[in-house]
Amino acid sequence: MTNKINKQWYILAMVILTGYLVYLLSPILTPFAVGALLAYLFDPLADKLEEWKLSRTVSVTLVFLVISLLVFATAVVLIPALERQISSLIRNLPSYFQWLSNNISPWLQSTLGIETNLFDFNELTQLLKVHWEGAGSFAQTVLSSVTKSSMVIVSWLMNFLLIPVVTFYLLRDWDIITERVSQLIPRPYYNKVTQITQDSNAVLSSFLRGQLSVMLALGAVYTIGLWIVGVELSLLIGMGAGLVSFVPYLGTIVGLVAGVIAALVQFGDMSHIIYVLIVFGIGQLLEGFVLTPWLVGDRIGLHPVAVIFAVLAGGQLFGFVGVLLGLPLAAVVMVLLRHGHERYLESKLYGRENEINLTNKDELSPKKPSTEAKSETKELLSSSESVQTDTGDEG
Repeated sequence: MTNKINKQWYILAMVILTGYLVYLLSPILTPFAVGALLAYLFDPLADKLEEWKLSRTVSVTLVFLVISLLVFATAVVLIPALERQISSLIRNLPSYFQWLSNNISPWLQSTLGIETNLFDFNELTQLLKVHWEGAGSFAQTVLSSVTKSSMVIVSWLMNFLLIPVVTFYLLRDWDIITERVSQLIPRPYYNKVTQITQDSNAVLSSFLRGQLSVMLALGAVYTIGLWIVGVELSLLIGMGAGLVSFVPYLGTIVGLVAGVIAALVQFGDMSHIIYVLIVFGIGQLLEGFVLTPWLVGDRIGLHPVAVIFAVLAGGQLFGFVGVLLGLPLAAVVMVLLRHGHERYLESKLYGRENEINLTNKDELSPKKPSTEAKSETKELLSSSESVQTDTGDEG
């Protein structure tokens, strides 16, 4: 008993020490965390190329080229387009607020009796403009101070250059690393640790490789659909709706509301609103019948609340490294809780179902006397009456 308690304290001390080391090393762990995440995401693709009789190095090189092309395309195409649409949104904010003031405010006041005089949209617009200009000047100040510090530039540049190097070597040696780690597991706990690792991998991959793919696919569908409709903020609305779609119906609601308002302000007719509704309806059909069954399937992933909490808690504790490590840790914790729940149901503390009578209604309800019992009772009563009669005659 004492040895078991000592082992538990030893494991707890190791966990605390590991967390403290991650906290201390978090400023330099960003390229390693990003590289490990990319290697984990693209390892199945490298394994698939190996099945085509390619060497591991060649497979990793091809996968690395794909990653580089994706990053380059994102930087060249999406970032400038997002910058233009954000600037357009800021310029058109007075038009959006004016439309809300002329249409939504009277409807809220006449239908629901909500007073909207508390909100001065003109003052709110000016306030946003002032803060946006202040944010721009603050960013310029930060950039100017950063450019004056050569060490900061060198640190950023080293981190940026380390990410592809770490990704390449981790991806090349991923199978070897996992095999070496598995050899270090104590043999008495090997089966249990292997099972927990496999379950954690299934949970994490169902989100990262499954749900994340669904999010990106939905973002692309919404963006292309709104672009065909002619909405100016198609990329901003579409990708935003896709990225928050891991919360059921949230992405559709956010994108639909934003798309309808943008279409009303830009076109001012019902036909474009119908087109926007059709776009998001097609997206919902694709998500329910094609994307989710194909990319996620029936695997149990991370709950949306767990995802949000893991990202926020990781960022609060360890910064950007915590954001990257939050999801894997949440997957492990979720699996550990599931296994702990199973062990609790099998423990003596929980007991067994047959030890209580909650499920046996016949035992809980008062038993009705059977026919034989009734006949026996009648015979006893008749015999007792006959004995009393005989006693009375003798007296």
